[in-house]
Amino acid sequence: MSTFDERESAFENKFAHDEEMKFRAVARRNKLLGLWAAELLGKTGDEADAYALEVVKADFEEAGHEDVVRKVAADLGDIADADTIRAKMDELLRVAKAQLVKET
Repeated sequence: MSTFDERESAFENKFAHDEEMKFRAVARRNKLLGLWAAELLGKTGDEADAYALEVVKADFEEAGHEDVVRKVAADLGDIADADTIRAKMDELLRVAKAQLVKET
């Protein structure tokens, strides 16, 4: 294998790894968001975990994160508006990334 082929392979592997980490971070963020929203809704234990899973699944409806914002905003009603939810998502994405880095 030539040096060029090795570099190309290394870049492809890095890209695949980075994309997997992004996917895992977003999924973790959505779970954390679901747990946060569940707490606001008064859900605990298995009920909170089930709700967090619903939030994770909501992200597969369309590209981007607006599907998650819509779901959580609809569920929370007057408890939190969409801007508050988006801000929480930004905060929790940083938390999720930090958790993933610690795990590796």
